[in-house]
Amino acid sequence: MDYTNYFENALAAARSLYLSPAEINAVLLDVAKEAITQTPYLLHENQKDLERMDINDPKYDRLKLTAERIAAIADDIKNVTELTSPLGAVLSEKTLPNGLHISKVRVPLGVVGVIYEARPNVTFDVFALCFKTGNISVLKGGSDAAYSNQAIIQIIHNVLTAHGVSTHAATLLPAEREATEALLKAVGYIDVLIPRGSQSLINFVRDNSKVPVIETGAGIVHTYFDETGDLQKAIAIIDNAKTRRVSVCNALDCLIINSKRLGDLLHIAEPLIEKGVTIYADKYSHAVLAGLFSGEFLKEALPEHFGTEFLAMKMAIKTVDSLDEALDHIAKYSSKHSEAIITEDTINMETFLNRVDAAAVYLNTSTAFTDGAQFGLGAEIGISTQKLHARGPMGLEELTSYKWIIKGNGQIRK
Repeated sequence: MDYTNYFENALAAARSLYLSPAEINAVLLDVAKEAITQTPYLLHENQKDLERMDINDPKYDRLKLTAERIAAIADDIKNVTELTSPLGAVLSEKTLPNGLHISKVRVPLGVVGVIYEARPNVTFDVFALCFKTGNISVLKGGSDAAYSNQAIIQIIHNVLTAHGVSTHAATLLPAEREATEALLKAVGYIDVLIPRGSQSLINFVRDNSKVPVIETGAGIVHTYFDETGDLQKAIAIIDNAKTRRVSVCNALDCLIINSKRLGDLLHIAEPLIEKGVTIYADKYSHAVLAGLFSGEFLKEALPEHFGTEFLAMKMAIKTVDSLDEALDHIAKYSSKHSEAIITEDTINMETFLNRVDAAAVYLNTSTAFTDGAQFGLGAEIGISTQKLHARGPMGLEELTSYKWIIKGNGQIRK
């Protein structure tokens, strides 16, 4: 199949999408309203996708829509309308001795392609953020969410049509794999490509794309319980980071514990195991836990359990003797997404926050907060783990570039 027509229409829409902030917000508010109104329809179509997936698949929870989740999506879209658009913001300006006035101004990236897996909420999120920033979104969802994504894009298109806006402002490509391959090669049509999903998806896009890529990496997340950490804080933080929602990229994968605090491990592990978390413990932590917990939920850690994004009720434990050893473990296995320390030592606080190389680094709180809405960005395109252009939750500003505007009065260069 030839997908050129999809890309040509998206590019043409990018050249013609000139709406006022008020017009943009009106569209987004109506999309949020329609998402609520059409909740039965969305749930019906989402159920078709759910019936095709194993309920034990880690992607099942990400795929699932509920009335509450749709309401939260609508709230996120409304939040986006309340944010100030970065478009046209003057980042810097100066007048040269020759009288030229030079300014640096925020502009849209242009046509933004997003490849994602079984996450129908991404369809709403990407459209809202791209539309708010004057970008065209070209979406390639996974086949697992084909019915859900088609229902969502139909709602968006209905609203766009009602407002007299081209439906090509939000383009959903067919679910087949060939569409992904075409998107990767859409040079001249797509300005930037953002993969959102598993590490294997991200690696595939990075290795095969001819279009510039912003990586939104997998989350291999650690929390280090320091020698001076407060136990009550640790129990609540680790429980929240691991069990709040296991299928998301900010969920805890590995607890690193100082050997001097192994006596507290039973208290930390108890709420986890009560909720059904399987713990893969190294030999030191396993020796502590084996006397209390059964083999059903406690297993000896193998090398492959470290550096794994579980996306399930599973967690590894690594014992270390010092902060330096914890930092070495994180440096070896981190995906540079979110990392945390629980400590009351001010020197260790600053050392950890300064030396850990990650998009989000936490002190005495849960990594579950790595989220665009939680950071006050309204929603997010994804969590960028790279260092060029954007890092961390990608909101409105991260969907812009800039251009130089030079105003003169007849000056010529000698």
